[in-house]
Amino acid sequence: MTDQALIIGGGHAGAELATSLRDQGWEGPIHLFSEETRLPYHRPPLSKGFLTGAVEEEKLAIKSQAAFDKAQVTLHLGQRVEAIYPDQKIIQLQDGTPYPYKGLALVTGAQPRHLDIPGAHQAFQKGLLHYLRSLSDAQAIRAACLPGQRLVIIGGGYIGLELAASATELGLKVTVLEAQPRVLSRVAGPELSAIFTKAHREKGVEIQVSTAVAEFNTETNQAPIVVTCQDGSLLWADWVVAGVGVNPNTQLAERAGLAVDNGIVVDEWARTSVEGIVAAGDCTSHPNAFYGRRLRLESVPNALEQSRTAAATLAGLNKPYHAIPWFWSDQYDLKLKSVGICAGYDQVVLRGDPSQRSFSMFYLQGKKVIAVDTVNRVPEFALAKRIVGERIEIPENVLRDDSVPLKEALPVA
Repeated sequence: MTDQALIIGGGHAGAELATSLRDQGWEGPIHLFSEETRLPYHRPPLSKGFLTGAVEEEKLAIKSQAAFDKAQVTLHLGQRVEAIYPDQKIIQLQDGTPYPYKGLALVTGAQPRHLDIPGAHQAFQKGLLHYLRSLSDAQAIRAACLPGQRLVIIGGGYIGLELAASATELGLKVTVLEAQPRVLSRVAGPELSAIFTKAHREKGVEIQVSTAVAEFNTETNQAPIVVTCQDGSLLWADWVVAGVGVNPNTQLAERAGLAVDNGIVVDEWARTSVEGIVAAGDCTSHPNAFYGRRLRLESVPNALEQSRTAAATLAGLNKPYHAIPWFWSDQYDLKLKSVGICAGYDQVVLRGDPSQRSFSMFYLQGKKVIAVDTVNRVPEFALAKRIVGERIEIPENVLRDDSVPLKEALPVA
């Protein structure tokens, strides 16, 4: 029997799981396999600081080679895992090389959802349509960000709006097309959507909501690419970026017979349906006791916390995952931090003044705060995490009164 632990995936979850596994007592060899040829790197800056040049490539690494060496983790970069054979406890690389395992972790992440409309494939092949997930994607987008260029962004979620802010700062003329009636519709309430829409329009970004794209035309002299919307309107652009969500990378797990339902199905200990295999990060669907349902989260905090639980499980420890979801997004000078999921709220309480670029929004379900959005309020965000996590009830008038520190309304910890 081998005592090897194998990790498939080289993102945030993979890097954290590898070193955490060693920290939590795994004594055998640890191998990490990644299709990327680079050390695991931070992805959030790809739509923000890296795009504008504020963060260079050498600053993106999550952990140094020395950190992996210290943890005695062997990296297999540029290596694709082709198959998993759970009965034999073996994985097989694309070149046919087999690796036996005692414990296996799947941290395969997600990939951008590609547009399935006429002309999309041709536009992508010509380099006129981009998606953003990897450093290579970001490098191509960064090279195309020339002042005065006409950029159309399809999708008004976090990625789309972050790209719009970065491109605008670089001097591009940006139009955002959102198929839903408002931007950030999947992650925030209408009030926050309106504030961010206003902020972008003040910077010169054209935002069109309830606007779906019908096709692309790259065979015209009018512009490098012409975007046709479903209402028949046309947009002339130099290039396009689509940020319309992601799909979890579950193909490897499905072929191995693992349960998959909007992600690799795991329990609170990050265990999959097959003994000896755990999974963590964007590729997983996990039970959330706080919201009483399964969630698949696309966030760095979830990837890190869940990977630590997965490492503990492989190491024979009992550390269930019960973290409250939280997210962040930087757009211009607006630093948004959100905790919880606002779906199902029946009231929104505003604290602070959006015109002063500093405020918080509390989403209430009955008397309970189920989610909070904060903008440029780091101390208040820390309190918000406690309020949501501990289900602390605070009267509406207290939440609204910005003259009284929020901390004074909380019970002594």
